Amino acid sequence: MFKELSTVMGLLKNQGKIQEGFKRFQDQVATITAEATAGAGHVTAKVNGKFEILSVRISEEAMKLNDREMLEDLIAAATNQAMTKVRQQLSIETAKMAESLGVPPAMLGGGLPGIG
Repeated sequence: MFKELSTVMGLLKNQGKIQEGFKRFQDQVATITAEATAGAGHVTAKVNGKFEILSVRISEEAMKLNDREMLEDLIAAATNQAMTKVRQQLSIETAKMAESLGVPPAMLGGGLPGIG
C-alpha cells in the first residue's frame, strides 16, 4: 500500500515527464500496423494502432469462388487476427513506456482498453 502511494507521489512530481511520455506513446501508436491473412491467403487485412482498418485485400482466386458468406467470414477472421497483433504490439509499447517513466506496468492497466 505504502509502496504504491510512494509511486503515485513520485508521479505527481514528474507530471511533465509523464505527459511527454504519453505524447511520445500516442505518436508511436499512430505508427503501429499489423497485417493478417485468412483462408490460406485469400483475404488480407491491415489494421493500425488506433484500431482502424487500413486495407482489406481479397485474392482473385477467392473472388472466383463466388461465395459471399465465406468471404465475409474470411474478412472478419483476418481483421480480428490483425487486431490481436496490434493489441500485442500496444501491450509491449505500453510496458516500455511504463518502464521508461518508472511506473509499474500494472498501474497503467495495459495502457489501453481491451489490453491486459
